[in-house]
Amino acid sequence: MSVEFIESNQVSIMGDIVSPFVFKCETHGTKFYKAKVNVRRNSGEIDILPLVISDESVDMSQEYTGQFVLINGQYRSYNQQDGDKRRLKLFIFGQGVELIGKEPDTAAANHIFLDGYICKEPLYRETPLGRRITDILLAVNRPYGESDYIPCICWGKGAELAAGLEVGAHVQIVGRIQSREYMKKLTETEAEKRIAYEVSVKSILLVNEEENTKK
Repeated sequence: MSVEFIESNQVSIMGDIVSPFVFKCETHGTKFYKAKVNVRRNSGEIDILPLVISDESVDMSQEYTGQFVLINGQYRSYNQQDGDKRRLKLFIFGQGVELIGKEPDTAAANHIFLDGYICKEPLYRETPLGRRITDILLAVNRPYGESDYIPCICWGKGAELAAGLEVGAHVQIVGRIQSREYMKKLTETEAEKRIAYEVSVKSILLVNEEENTKK
């Protein structure tokens, strides 16, 4: 993978691996495994993040469940068929696991940098308490003409900037990956609990403001 594509999508997290590595698939002779990682926020809340990693990047003969680790990689997406609809699935594509031993007192435990393009009309709203929020969907290019589609949520002044962007705007963002539970209504009497993943944006930079901001 070229340096250009690696630099446009960078993730670094520290957390506890809370599930065993389970075989996911095999591609061109490389086996991929999945697990879940608990990453603690400064507030004490926990984000439960899905991880996929190859047997070339981690020693599968070791037991990692319960270990506190540093994982570097990228944030990836794919579409999964769900009945007659397609659901966007998100995961950290790990490119290395380092055993830390125990959680440091202070650590940059959840960091993501993305360089991509707005691919859906931004959705701006305000909470009843007046908090400004804008949801954006960012397309981050990969080799061979592929892209990852990453939902992001901007706050405050960042939300105001994001709300004024047109589809195709080139932006760079810094933030953290977060998970949140919600209830999905299936029928009039049935609902199921699901987990959504998104990037909580700390800063957003418009790469070419003159061309990409709405008039």
